[in-house]
Amino acid sequence: MTRCLAALALVLAIGRGPAAGAEPTLRVLSYNIHHGRGTDGLVDLPRIAAVIRGCGADIVFLQEVDDRTDRTGGVDQTAELSRLTGLQGEFGRQIDYQGGRYGQAILSRTPLARPRVHVLPGHPDRETRIAFSAQTQIGERLLVVVGTHLHHRDPAERLAQAEALATLDLGDGPMILGGDLNASPESEPLTALLTSWRATSAEPLPTFPAGAPTRQIDFILYRPAGMLAAGPVRVLDEPVASDHRPILAVFTLR
Repeated sequence: MTRCLAALALVLAIGRGPAAGAEPTLRVLSYNIHHGRGTDGLVDLPRIAAVIRGCGADIVFLQEVDDRTDRTGGVDQTAELSRLTGLQGEFGRQIDYQGGRYGQAILSRTPLARPRVHVLPGHPDRETRIAFSAQTQIGERLLVVVGTHLHHRDPAERLAQAEALATLDLGDGPMILGGDLNASPESEPLTALLTSWRATSAEPLPTFPAGAPTRQIDFILYRPAGMLAAGPVRVLDEPVASDHRPILAVFTLR
């Protein structure tokens, strides 16, 4: 009950907007939801939505999202999660799959604009990997948010995708990147990304596998430091809703 009341208070505060002269604070979540299928084998979107609502997230990056596929009963998962959380949702297509589409989504407490799919380098016979970006207005700032999901098997392909993300031209304003990078903090893809993005934690925060995480492959990054300040970052204790655990970071817009 206490956690629910705290989350409600945060939502109401954000709905009123920051006080005059205050620096807006954002709670940002990245979550590979495995098309809503948990480690118990059940596809349960209300369970995913409860995780999002419970942490009071303002911006949510979702990976492995189905859009009206056969395997998940023809449900538009972005629209359903938007309804269940009260957040606006946008879907970014990676591939056509089982009569529908498969890709990523961004949910936001403030309206999203200019959603755009950026195709990342990859082999033409493999699953297309993308960065999915949108804009949202936070106070007086225009914030760019970018979700991604890098290749899980081919190290060379994963590195090329990270290098493309490092040089992706999205303007000069504040930006937050979240996603499943399928790479560890000390890996070459992270080294490439950190040439232009900044990490939210200096220490590894294991996110996978969900039941007993042993390695971090899910991250939230940001840029530039002059416009964004990263606060606490943590992995949520949710071992069943997906095969990954969600990661949550708090930011202040300067």
